[in-house]
Amino acid sequence: MKDLFIQPNWPAPKNIKAYTTLRTHGVSQPPYDQLNLAEHVADNPQHVAMNRAILRETLKLPAEPIWINQTHSRIAIQASPDNRDGEADASFTDQPDQICVVLTADCLPILVCHRQGTQVAAIHAGWRGLLGGVIEATLDALALPAKETLIWLGPAISATYYEVGPEVRAAFLTQDPETMEAFSPSPNARWLADLYQLARIRLRKKGISAIYGGEYCTYSDPKRFYSYRRDGAKTGRFATLIYSHL
Repeated sequence: MKDLFIQPNWPAPKNIKAYTTLRTHGVSQPPYDQLNLAEHVADNPQHVAMNRAILRETLKLPAEPIWINQTHSRIAIQASPDNRDGEADASFTDQPDQICVVLTADCLPILVCHRQGTQVAAIHAGWRGLLGGVIEATLDALALPAKETLIWLGPAISATYYEVGPEVRAAFLTQDPETMEAFSPSPNARWLADLYQLARIRLRKKGISAIYGGEYCTYSDPKRFYSYRRDGAKTGRFATLIYSHL
């Protein structure tokens, strides 16, 4: 069932397992069809539970993922059973078979791992999280040497479709003038924002150069991805997850 998920194209060690799910092969009904994995979007709870079971069985997961309650914050927490459903927008671990996971439908999922496969993290990064420093908070919690850090940028809305107001651009430019390159003019005195580029700028400022991914667009690919901007509030979420396996 390769059309259930995609895997990062990055030089992670073999003990690292990482995936982004697609919206196919689930049981949710429209408009959440099919493999919606989010409990907070008014989908049938039984369907969500069944979809999560499909995820576990298809990927042969060693444990239930550490699902978190995402709030567009900069909070990063340990991926441990005690923190399941905790409020955060990133999770990290140095323990095998503890599964870090984030849910998205346009925001940018970011996976992090040590080159030796000893530590991993998953980050949910919309523009608020990027501006607030969720990448930096997660990397600081991991405390990995920059040269030993691998990054994969998962499926997000592309700059072609991600329109934001002038206040969003101004907030980024105030914080870092270099982010000007991530914005281009759009009609109605608004701006097109490149989440991938905004993330790359921040990662490079942390000294990280091994950055992969960034080639997808959730908005323009309705067969594979959910998109909040395209479909509105009544849509599902797909998962991006990572763990180390003994």
